[in-house]
Amino acid sequence: MADAQLRPADDVKASLLRTDEAFRQLVSEHHDLDERIRHLLTLQYLTDQQQYDAASMKKRKLALKDRIEAMVRARDAGSP
Repeated sequence: MADAQLRPADDVKASLLRTDEAFRQLVSEHHDLDERIRHLLTLQYLTDQQQYDAASMKKRKLALKDRIEAMVRARDAGSP
């Protein structure tokens, strides 16, 4: 029954996007990294440096996702 009282994560994300500049920056950086990774993966051949860059970007993107989700959980836990 406790789950029924929690707001859906999408609602919490939408609220944070409207009200929290730091959250917007995290989401924006996450999106930018996603686009850069997608671009690299469209190339037929990746140099060693590009492979390294792609791996680094994937790690950074995952860390951002973790921070974003932590902010969503924290806001959701604090909601009435």
